[in-house]
Amino acid sequence: MLSFEQKLQNYALLAVKIGVNIQPGQTLVVNADLAAAELVRLVVRAAYESGAKLVKVNYTDEQVTRLRYDLAPAESFLIPPKWQAQELEELARDNAAFLTIISADPDLLSGINPARIADNQRTHSSTMAGYRELLMGNHASWSGLAFASPSWAAKVFPDAPEDQRVDLLWDAIFSAVRADLEDPVAAWREHQASLTRRCEHLNAKRYSKLHYKGPGTDLTIELPEGHIWCQAGAVNERGTPFMANIPTEEVFTAPLKHGASGTVTSTKPLSYGGNIIDRFTLTLENGKVTRYTAEVGGETLERMLSMDEGAAYFGEVALVPYHSPISQSGILYYTTLFDENASCHIALGAAYAFTLEGGTTLTKDQLIERGMNQSLIHVDFMMGSPEMSIDGITRDGKSEPLFRSGDWV
Repeated sequence: MLSFEQKLQNYALLAVKIGVNIQPGQTLVVNADLAAAELVRLVVRAAYESGAKLVKVNYTDEQVTRLRYDLAPAESFLIPPKWQAQELEELARDNAAFLTIISADPDLLSGINPARIADNQRTHSSTMAGYRELLMGNHASWSGLAFASPSWAAKVFPDAPEDQRVDLLWDAIFSAVRADLEDPVAAWREHQASLTRRCEHLNAKRYSKLHYKGPGTDLTIELPEGHIWCQAGAVNERGTPFMANIPTEEVFTAPLKHGASGTVTSTKPLSYGGNIIDRFTLTLENGKVTRYTAEVGGETLERMLSMDEGAAYFGEVALVPYHSPISQSGILYYTTLFDENASCHIALGAAYAFTLEGGTTLTKDQLIERGMNQSLIHVDFMMGSPEMSIDGITRDGKSEPLFRSGDWV
């Protein structure tokens, strides 16, 4: 049985070898909260040992973030971080890789004036649009993983003794990402091959629509001509493979912007902007959310949907079996990185260019012409359940079962 230190080293190795897949002479940019410093140091070591030219670490502090929202003047949330955007875009064009380590409290901004959060998100997202497009088009390698902070662990395991919460969360993370295995890198390559086979099957089918039925959900989503089913393993423009999410259990593609109709109901809480949205239902006509309700976080949901014109349209559809390892753990993580891998999910906002044939070579206007949604946001919400059924509709109108009782047929 591996020790905690061995598992954490395995985790750092996965981040470097599988996640961003650092190449000799490459720069790595690490974005993390101070709470994750222990893991960051192991990542830095592994990156340099893999030949990295430079590892640049950008730390944040959730307490400082909260203080800003509590005390800073309102106009500070309207100041665009131009210097940060310029640096990140330059690094991305120069073949840097980007690793984000999340650890923040899902309720970090609970009670904050929603206008402050909305102003900051809109200002930051619009300023970072160029950088975000480089990543969403896979022009640079990027990946995300998590660190078990005390505040996050308290949210996930509120009933456990305080001195056991972080250990419980680490055990769950290590299991979900396969860091508790003797050779996690080999295990990940085998797992990726399995997801690739699933994508190949769906890409051969070329379904024109998906039809979802489940509790509170009766939804049809059209798929654009030339859509591509993908998994989190990708290849950047220089031909280097990387893994965008650790963990991952999904296969996904882009919907046709104006092609969704019906009703969809969430099945897990969504943490957005430091607040929780839960038990919400969206009704769509011609691809756009026209009505919505939420038992928790309705004001936050309204703010998200009004971020820009594309925020009320879908940008991703992802298939995840109910009996995936993360789902079977029975743990609600309150972070999309993990919860999206326990449930079929859909994203509001921007579509990934690489989910369309030739998409990474197209301009924004050309992507729009092909039916790909554009937005400042890309927010996944979970809507899968053990009662979910999904049919693929062929171009000649034939219906074929994909999911029954929440799992692949």
